[in-house]
Amino acid sequence: MARGLARTAPLWPDLLRAYRWIHAAAHLLGNPDGAAAAVVRGRFDGLIGALHRHAAKAGALAPAVEHVHKVARSDRPGLFHCYDVSDLPRTHNDLEPLFGSARPHERRATGRKTAAPAAVLRGPVRLVAGLVTRICPPTAGDLAGVDRQRWWDVRQTLDQCRHSRTLQARFRRNPDAYLAALEQKASQLTLPP
Repeated sequence: MARGLARTAPLWPDLLRAYRWIHAAAHLLGNPDGAAAAVVRGRFDGLIGALHRHAAKAGALAPAVEHVHKVARSDRPGLFHCYDVSDLPRTHNDLEPLFGSARPHERRATGRKTAAPAAVLRGPVRLVAGLVTRICPPTAGDLAGVDRQRWWDVRQTLDQCRHSRTLQARFRRNPDAYLAALEQKASQLTLPP
């Protein structure tokens, strides 16, 4: 053990410095004082900026510090919602039971072992509806206050996805007939000379 510690002794200062930075980030995201999302975001951005500026001080761990900076930047947009929305889980481990339970429910309802095509097409709506109704079942007042224009826009988006998928299936079944029909439509759209 002493020999191992002696051989790794030059690495310890870099490890301690990097550990302090990661520990500070975890402490900020833990939000022990219950600060608002904007405050946590500002603190975190400051720490990540300092981490990026001083990455060279981490010595051999500088590439790892740069990787943490890159990942923090890419995860940043969805990182702070939990501070504004009460009861929103903060980690993937907390969210996994919510989203993971959708698969068995889908299997039980459809009898399929793989994802149903409807789950792929209407997943954004079905998944959110399933989660929301389990967390807080809607009341009649909630349903009455729905923005109809937004609802209609979502329906149109889903119908466009369904139509696109139908066209893909038609093309896969008979590509020659599908392309011939497209050529016929294109020739009909041209103006006569």
